[in-house]
Amino acid sequence: MTELLSLDQIDRESFAPAPSPMSGAARSIALRPGGLEHPVGPPNLSLNGGWRMAEGGAANERLSGAWNDAIPAAVPGSIQTALLNAGRIPDPYIGRNDEIARAESFKTWWLKKTFERPAAGAGERLVFGGICDACAIWLNGEKLGERKGMFAELTYDVASLLVDGENTLIVRLDPAPERIGSGEPNDFFIGMNVGWLNSAVINNIYGWHYINLPTLGIWRPVSLKASPAVEIIDPFIATMDAQAGLLRLRLTLKGENAGWRGRLIGSIEPENFEGEAHGFASDLESSTGETTELLEFTVPDAQPWWPVDHGDPNLYRLRLSFLPDLGAPDHSTLTFGIRTIEMRPTPDGPNPEHYNWTFVVNGKPIFVKGANWCTLDALLRFEPERYERFLQLAKDSHMQLLRAWGSGMPETDEFYDLADRHGIMVMQEWPTAWNSHRIQPYDILDETVRHNTIRLRNHPSLVMWGGGNESSEPFGEAIDMMGRHSYELDGTRPFHRGEPWGGSIHSYHVFWQYHPLDYNLSLSATFIGEFGLASPPNYETVERYLPAEELDAWPPASDSAFTHHMPVFNLKAEQTIMAQYVADFLPADSLKNFILGMQMAQATGMRHTLELARARWPGATGVCYYKLTDNNPAASWATVDWHGVPKIAYHVLRGAYRPLHVCLLFKRLSCVGAPASFPVVLLDDRGDLDKQDWTVNLRAFDSDLKPIKRETFHGSGEQGQVARLGELALDTGQTWSCPLFITADISTDSGRQDSVFYWLNYAQAQGSLFRLPRTQLAIKAIDASTAAISNIGHLPAVGVHFDCPEISHHFDCADSYFWLDAGEERRIAVSQAEGIGVAAWNAAAVRL
Repeated sequence: MTELLSLDQIDRESFAPAPSPMSGAARSIALRPGGLEHPVGPPNLSLNGGWRMAEGGAANERLSGAWNDAIPAAVPGSIQTALLNAGRIPDPYIGRNDEIARAESFKTWWLKKTFERPAAGAGERLVFGGICDACAIWLNGEKLGERKGMFAELTYDVASLLVDGENTLIVRLDPAPERIGSGEPNDFFIGMNVGWLNSAVINNIYGWHYINLPTLGIWRPVSLKASPAVEIIDPFIATMDAQAGLLRLRLTLKGENAGWRGRLIGSIEPENFEGEAHGFASDLESSTGETTELLEFTVPDAQPWWPVDHGDPNLYRLRLSFLPDLGAPDHSTLTFGIRTIEMRPTPDGPNPEHYNWTFVVNGKPIFVKGANWCTLDALLRFEPERYERFLQLAKDSHMQLLRAWGSGMPETDEFYDLADRHGIMVMQEWPTAWNSHRIQPYDILDETVRHNTIRLRNHPSLVMWGGGNESSEPFGEAIDMMGRHSYELDGTRPFHRGEPWGGSIHSYHVFWQYHPLDYNLSLSATFIGEFGLASPPNYETVERYLPAEELDAWPPASDSAFTHHMPVFNLKAEQTIMAQYVADFLPADSLKNFILGMQMAQATGMRHTLELARARWPGATGVCYYKLTDNNPAASWATVDWHGVPKIAYHVLRGAYRPLHVCLLFKRLSCVGAPASFPVVLLDDRGDLDKQDWTVNLRAFDSDLKPIKRETFHGSGEQGQVARLGELALDTGQTWSCPLFITADISTDSGRQDSVFYWLNYAQAQGSLFRLPRTQLAIKAIDASTAAISNIGHLPAVGVHFDCPEISHHFDCADSYFWLDAGEERRIAVSQAEGIGVAAWNAAAVRL
């Protein structure tokens, strides 16, 4: 009988890769307790600050010192950021100012940096972490070269060009590429600027969806680096067995001269937890000038790295030094996690048309809860503080996987460092989309993949490589190259040709195809890579980008800033599309109603799909909704807007992702006057209920907030990740209510562990969710990080949420948009107690 192969195996054979870095015989070394003393590594000189920028002019003019028209420029950064800071352009994110800023991208810009020569031997290589996009570079009047492509590192040997005293570095940024779409690679782009096809850049800033602002700039750090006598090149550490702590380390040592000898020393110490350090030392030599070592060792008492909700994201720091007998030493430091990732078939077994979709981390199969990740800022401002805000929100909402999709970029070191520390896995795709791999320059894509595979492969958060976004034909030379490099330069993670492909789906029948929200109630697949609804951001964010005169103008004009900040700039009637869904909740007769109604539609249309996917485990293995973040302030699919303000959907979906969660499954969102039965499912991702007695309570409430049905389920001990408890049945009389509410909670001896509430039958009486009988809330601070919310009325409070628009861009809380019974108090962890308030759909806002 012929063994069935999965698509993973078939793909690997078709790529015909050479052996992976960790394959072959390794030399075993013993780790000794205690750390080792390491020398100071080669000095580096940062060239980030003090740049000047000027528009246009011939090369001979700029190289000869004609810079009287220059303004300060931040590096890393974009030309638009420099122009904004200098007062030359208005904020591109307000009104329609992006059109003003966009014009600057199609000019030639020059940047200059002067610096003193560092000490002898301290700065022999000039390194640009990334330039967007096409550029030419001069040092002291000598041209170093021209490059194209945003995501590769540029390195030049400049020892012979540096002079004592002042040195001058000049970079020319060429205009953003222009190419009018003609149907290749996708009819969607006809008439648009698809200049991104000429290179490898962030394509979601080229106007096809979010913002039309193809920015330019030196967007990653610049430095002068010294050259040691023997250099440690691209150290790569990988886990062979997480439970045993068995690791392999591969590195290359390359010397200035053909023959050398010396000592390699390494220290491994806990980075974010308490533990013992260990080290090793090994004498090495080379007669050719270069050698590659593959070492194997076991870390005692190994503490594995785990994703969110499954354990701690334990990290180790590896310090390596090579001390040559002659010359300056080298030093390299990296963090890593003891973690394995593999993909296994679903219970149906291997399928030649499907990838193995079951994520297995450290030998444990898990259902993966995730979201898509959008480039953080169109103006190339990638501050660590902004990354921290959004990745913390992802962790708080139980996201275990972020898909850095092919319309974005190979993410930054700052992003991956935080993903490692927060326990958030990443599916990293290459910057291709909609069959663009057939057109983009092969050499630029090849350089992009090579450099970033090596740059990122030590991060435990990185669990999958992907060919790109939504290509209908993910085949050909470029995709084969990506697959081959994934094995030859890494080999420890799976590679997928594209997304969706091989058993995953993307679905936008709701929204783009005008299907009702009910469609998503049955949306299912082995893996859902994208689905969602767009909605405007919160009112306080819309206030920031709308001109003052538009805030009270409704409906908005076709050329208004409000419609301009719609997906595709409202060219596909997004205002009309959203109004259809708004009408289920509220009349679309004001800006505030439009925002609230569409945010409710987004939350309602997505929550049930996440719960259905989890309930289908192990037949369904994961879901990544679209999306968490935005590249500019606008109406979009994001659940957290560009400023860091969560929408209603963020809070509701966070509840759907809780590791211990009780949910109901629905076939439709309206059941007025008809008998209805809803399956009740208990989800326990990490075994929280093992060896515990538990109770699930279900209640139904009518439009007067009076209870009309109760149901209780009891259990004890392990139930597995998914347990179907039974059903909540309502008869015809009980469903004759608009709206109809159902609450569900699970409790143990230590108290309530999870609670959720659902709203049904709301569309039959527009606005009914917000015309409920009133109650009254109270709030008090228990301490600086805990708020107590009380319902001091006589009816339940529905949709209780924090109300603090002044601080919403940095405020966080453990729960919001929940049900609060009459007389009930709930204590919620908050990021700050000062300045917060609380409201409900049927209770006025109150403040501390």
